[in-house]
Amino acid sequence: MSTPVDLFSPFQLGSLSLPHRMVMAPLTRMRAGEGNVPGPLNATYYEQRSSAALIITEATQISPQGVGYPNTPGIHSAEQVEGWKLVTKAVHDRGGRIFLQLWHVGRVSHPSLQPGGALPVAPSAIAPTGMAATYEGEQPFVTPRALETEEIPAIVEDYRRAAENAKAAGFDGVEIHSANGYLLDEFLQDGSNKRIDRYGGSIENRARFLMEVTDAVTDIWGGDRVGVRLSPSSTFMDMQDSNPEALFGYVGNALNDFNLAYLHVVEPRIKGDTTIEDDTPEIGVKFFRPIFKNPLITAGGYKRESGQAVLASGDADLVAYGRMFIANPDLPERFQHETELNKYDRSTFYTQGERGYIDYPFLEKLPKLA
Repeated sequence: MSTPVDLFSPFQLGSLSLPHRMVMAPLTRMRAGEGNVPGPLNATYYEQRSSAALIITEATQISPQGVGYPNTPGIHSAEQVEGWKLVTKAVHDRGGRIFLQLWHVGRVSHPSLQPGGALPVAPSAIAPTGMAATYEGEQPFVTPRALETEEIPAIVEDYRRAAENAKAAGFDGVEIHSANGYLLDEFLQDGSNKRIDRYGGSIENRARFLMEVTDAVTDIWGGDRVGVRLSPSSTFMDMQDSNPEALFGYVGNALNDFNLAYLHVVEPRIKGDTTIEDDTPEIGVKFFRPIFKNPLITAGGYKRESGQAVLASGDADLVAYGRMFIANPDLPERFQHETELNKYDRSTFYTQGERGYIDYPFLEKLPKLA
């Protein structure tokens, strides 16, 4: 008779042995230093949360062109690599495991954040609605420049170099961010991709960029140290597709070729940073279970009980928690003992400094290292 699976069951994720199944989701916090370089403050933040089964870092730019928000970290300069070394050492010294999320925002940027004030790039010249976050405050999104076909291989190489830099910085693996309306997601979905070249039109063509990036990144890390994140039902940043079941069914199956560590799926009730409290029958982790052959991580406003339930159902292998990890650095311990949780302060999610970042209390003070 098999032992029931729950949040506290160990799990073998590729070549990594995880002590339980509570993953820290990637969380943009906008607290990198000058030059988009992580520093000691970021190292303390991640060190505090090193009891997660796996930490997936905040989204991290693969190039200066990939920047879309102020004070977000990169992985394309020597200074950034050195800054991330502080983070990985702090997490590893506590016995934790940490993947870096690789990010290019695509059209979700602004000329003031781009090298030389250039236009943001995208599969097609279609602007999202809404406002861009800049150092001068919110400004309307601009119409991006459609990438030329011959430019795309260079961006694939940016992902490859970023993967190499992540290895040099001491990470345990990387996650490819192909969700939430950023560049790779923009290429996947036909609401934002109107191209007529080999990267547009058919589902296979629209998925080509993601597959080329995944091939480049797994060439550096091996499949068992690489994950991919998708948000098939999110409408964040105006994302939409005319046949999402066919598109994401193809993507899930095609990713099997890389023998990945995991596929990370954002559930339909999460739209960007907002939770929609309904049970809309859209594409979530359950959709991918019969398609994707390797482990599945589910993310989307889970609590202790709902996390236990999705694991017990067999639809997912690991559960990612975001806002709860912001406010509860020792979330696994709190769940284990069913103790009261700290409440998060949304007003400090994207501010500067220690407040709302490293000042949430532990059940017990973090012990000193021997």
